[in-house]
Amino acid sequence: MRLRCMCLVIHAPDDLRVDAQETAEPGPGEVLVAVGFGGICGSDLHYFHHGGFGTVRIKRPMVLGHEVAGTVRAVGPGVTAVQPGDRVAVNPSRPCGACVHCLEGLPNQCLDMRFYGSAMRDPHVEGAFRNLLLCDAVQCEKVAPGVLLQHAALAEPFSVALHGVQRAGPLLGKRVLVSGCGPIGALSVAAARIHGAAEITAVDLTDETLAIARAMGADVTINVAQDTGWLQRYAADGATRKGTFDVMLECSGNERALRAGLEAMRPRGVVVQLGLGGDVSIPQNMVVAKELSICGSFRFHAEFKLAVQLINGGRVDMAPMVTGAFPLSQARQAFELASDRTKAMKVLLDFADA
Repeated sequence: MRLRCMCLVIHAPDDLRVDAQETAEPGPGEVLVAVGFGGICGSDLHYFHHGGFGTVRIKRPMVLGHEVAGTVRAVGPGVTAVQPGDRVAVNPSRPCGACVHCLEGLPNQCLDMRFYGSAMRDPHVEGAFRNLLLCDAVQCEKVAPGVLLQHAALAEPFSVALHGVQRAGPLLGKRVLVSGCGPIGALSVAAARIHGAAEITAVDLTDETLAIARAMGADVTINVAQDTGWLQRYAADGATRKGTFDVMLECSGNERALRAGLEAMRPRGVVVQLGLGGDVSIPQNMVVAKELSICGSFRFHAEFKLAVQLINGGRVDMAPMVTGAFPLSQARQAFELASDRTKAMKVLLDFADA
């Protein structure tokens, strides 16, 4: 039997519509989830404002969204891990499990990845901003009683932060710099705190984002637009000091932020690049002289389950991250608010009345 669901669809830049579509009852190994809340991500905003990012462009209408949590409505044959009534966070990452990278244990690098709400493939992979979502049971992680679905919907971006921290190696006793305090940066602060960082310094251009970074566990916050001397206090200083930080989690994707962070790194420090941007140039001599390690961090895999476990166990409080929730009928207002970094951290869509 086909079921009617309401979806948030991007048709072209600035052309966001709520469209009715059909979905099926769950088959073997599948689950039908009544989506409760979905978080608006930076990639959703790029599709909304520009129709894509980099070389990725929407070629036809596409359902947006990949940060969702909801309640299981029905399960297909063979499903035992969840049952109707269970509340779940849904992992939007669906690696093929058969390509060379999946078989090497690198599913986040899958050559045939199907990631919700992505125009990287053609046909596009439809997203999860819909009131009824048909997914595989293995994508669902149970949400504990008492945990808000609004918070569980943030398991996906938290997974990105946890993967970035994993790429940095052990953080126990380390001094960590988090550069850029949007959602991934603020959640990276929380991830670094959970993994034993001794001191976390967060830098950004706005006081509003820094306030949330502090609420998520930053020890020191610096508005680099106002405190122009911050780098002199932390950077290499001739014979007396060669930088301050053991690890940098660079979440802005900005070249100037990356270069400043490199100056503040101690010898043999580790720089993890989570933020996406264009091509950048780096001070090669400094990287060589300090013996710095620079690595990228892309998406996640096993970290999704960990993210839900940490949220379920109260190890991280997602409340400071949530700016507010809008009904699907007010999706445009939600996207416009999410686009203002001085007013919003994480804006959610509420699918209850869709």
